[in-house]
Amino acid sequence: MAQIATTQAPAALGPYSQAIRLQETVYVSGQLGIDPATNSLVEGGIVAETAQALQNLAAILEAAESGLAQVVKTTCYLADLNDFEAFNQTYGEWFQTHPARECVQVAALPKGARVEISAIATLAKEHIL
Repeated sequence: MAQIATTQAPAALGPYSQAIRLQETVYVSGQLGIDPATNSLVEGGIVAETAQALQNLAAILEAAESGLAQVVKTTCYLADLNDFEAFNQTYGEWFQTHPARECVQVAALPKGARVEISAIATLAKEHIL
């Protein structure tokens, strides 16, 4: 089991890893729309936060020798399900494949975020031993 960390995504907000790689699977912790350069939520609402969260997710997967094409499942949390349509459109632009997913509304997210996305992925084929 290996912890994955990259400066291309925000540092964890608590006692957890950005991701854990176990054999041929990568488990990525929930990502918010935080700009790693400023450590602040991006401005622009649900679309901007979703894009940043997915950019963070992609950076962590790359550090783990995986990628968005290897994602098999995501869990998505929205602070307001009224944002579902805009979230879904942005989310769909980032995935060429359609991983399994659940998307639920929650009472609140850290830092007042509108969206949080976690993922489970396999290793990129060229990195499987």
